[in-house]
Amino acid sequence: MDEALTLLESSHITKIYGHNKSSASHMMESGMDKFAVHKKTGATVALWDVSFKVKEGEIFVIIGLSGSGKSTIIRCFNRLVRPTSGHAIFDGRNIDEMEKPELTELRRSKISMVFQHFGLFTHRSVMDNVAYGLEIRGIPKPEREERALDLIKMVGLEGWERKGISSLSGGMKQRVGIARALANDPKVLLMDEPFSALDPLVRRDMQFELLSIQRRLGKTILFITHDINEAFKLGDTVAIMRDGKIVQIDTPEGISTNPANDYVRQFVDGADKAQVLSARNVMVVPGCLIREREEPTNAIREMRIGGFSSAYVVDGRMRLKGVLTIDNALRARRDGLAISDFIDRSPVTTAENTMISDIMPLAAESRYPIAVVDDDGVLKGIVSKAAVIASLI
Repeated sequence: MDEALTLLESSHITKIYGHNKSSASHMMESGMDKFAVHKKTGATVALWDVSFKVKEGEIFVIIGLSGSGKSTIIRCFNRLVRPTSGHAIFDGRNIDEMEKPELTELRRSKISMVFQHFGLFTHRSVMDNVAYGLEIRGIPKPEREERALDLIKMVGLEGWERKGISSLSGGMKQRVGIARALANDPKVLLMDEPFSALDPLVRRDMQFELLSIQRRLGKTILFITHDINEAFKLGDTVAIMRDGKIVQIDTPEGISTNPANDYVRQFVDGADKAQVLSARNVMVVPGCLIREREEPTNAIREMRIGGFSSAYVVDGRMRLKGVLTIDNALRARRDGLAISDFIDRSPVTTAENTMISDIMPLAAESRYPIAVVDDDGVLKGIVSKAAVIASLI
């Protein structure tokens, strides 16, 4: 399969505010931290040698505490901030080298931004806010309102299109902001802590809404947050920043299982692991496997040798056919019947990428460890209740 196109790239971006930039750079190169540099020079190192790539169609999340540089880096991609050195690149083009007409086109139709505090026009209706980008491009009113209405429906605000912004809740305002950002059909959404001002329940709803929109439209999203659970829930790839530098870039699963250092480990310890780890991380090889055409006596012997009260039954291609308990194997031998007549053919199954949070209710109800299978029904492993509980500790 072809590797996805890199749509955004931060290539060794450094941003230093104030005077004495050259001295500040030399000090950073020598290994001093940004706080010591500021004390000696008065210069503020907002970003230092930041590099990453965002593939087309992925949600790339940058997480960090206040002052880590995450909001500065996202603004480099619409040139609200110019790097001191390094390059912000969109679809192979250096944004810093764009002339004004090209930059205007980039902002109008290629890259849209969703802000934390909505950034809506309070004197305009929902419809007029969503259609604003189309209006300034000169799109006729009927056409832009048709497009805006489709997006208003998509974000769940049908019936509110003529309402004023002041009549909306915080979550509804952010839905308007997302719809407005999508109106020009941009390739990229820049989202700077868009849900941080919302209460937890509304925030969860908006996260679900964003994932739903992403599945439908396949937009490339660069998302900023300070919430590790939000980062892991939304991100295909997550970058952790500290003091203007990238500390680690990996999948949520990779960061959770292999934190780069103690700082990352502290972040991960605050995460809801049930939302990060998947069946793949906790499954084990089944201890007792038998073939569907096995004789009852052989099946009983296999279970007794391993000390198991049940066995997973597979065919010649390792496809799961069900579960056979020791009691049913004994009945089959007593009655002189094949084990196929006694197999439980509806065991609970799941996929390797299923989150632990989704496995927990299944594990509570299942009589056996949950079977992990692929799209062809091939048995890949099993997940026990004990493994689920242990993964959360």
